[in-house]
Amino acid sequence: MWPELSPVYLAWLGGLLGLMVGSFLNVVIHRLPLIMQAQWARDCAELTGESTAGFTPAKSGLPLPTLEFVSLSLSQPRSRCPHCKHTLAWHENIPVLSYVLLRGKCSACGQAYGLRYPLVELFTGVLFYGCVLRWGASYTALAWCGFLAALLTLALIDWDSTLLPDEITLPLLWAGLIAAALQINPGVSLVHAFWGAVGGYMSLWLVYHAFKLITGKEGMGYGDFKLFAALGAWLGWTALLPMILLASVSGAVVGLVLKYRARLRDGAYLPFGPFLAASALLMMVWGPVDMLRDLGLAL
Repeated sequence: MWPELSPVYLAWLGGLLGLMVGSFLNVVIHRLPLIMQAQWARDCAELTGESTAGFTPAKSGLPLPTLEFVSLSLSQPRSRCPHCKHTLAWHENIPVLSYVLLRGKCSACGQAYGLRYPLVELFTGVLFYGCVLRWGASYTALAWCGFLAALLTLALIDWDSTLLPDEITLPLLWAGLIAAALQINPGVSLVHAFWGAVGGYMSLWLVYHAFKLITGKEGMGYGDFKLFAALGAWLGWTALLPMILLASVSGAVVGLVLKYRARLRDGAYLPFGPFLAASALLMMVWGPVDMLRDLGLAL
């Protein structure tokens, strides 16, 4: 399928691909929540009989920056400076390299872009490098690269906006089941993937309703159910227990630290998606059986 190249060389090519994919992920992370909330704002305006002409998300009362309502998509407008709206030239949009050459600042206004952009690109490159190094030039490596790209995107969107878009979680769930059915996901049969998806969704669904019944409050969103179902489809039902343990403990620790430093967002809410994503990444590297054994929890 691919020409014979050394595993390390192929891994570096995978890493370069990851850098480019990471640049696109930055766009998705920033724009998809705005597109979703803008659509909700338009739906609300139509239901209430308000005109949507010249409507902007900021006018809806949603926590959004002002931008043209009908103009935003993942492809349009072109990437631009968030401060002065300077449209980036192609040489200002090269992953990581452009950030270094521009010293992290807009060439037009001199305002800093923020360190997240190159970090997302670098981290995606590292993830892709690891997948190709582990599985070679194969459909398995390609599948796991897609899984990790989606996972990183969901984690950062959830951290920023407390949203887990169906546009990503549901395709990720189906992709996990398809990968198992096509036998390109080693170690996870279709049966394990199916029950992983069912168990992932139902476990958090039950926790949600039990918590709501006891406290009268919502402890998490439905997006968390769908994300955990997708993780179960990719990693199998045996990974559910160690994943939820890791996510719960790490989330509690981070929550306590943020509370101590008075940095929790309004309502003392901490999104759960990033911790589920981090635990899934550890399961890929560690493995659920080894993880339970090493923590002394093996049955």
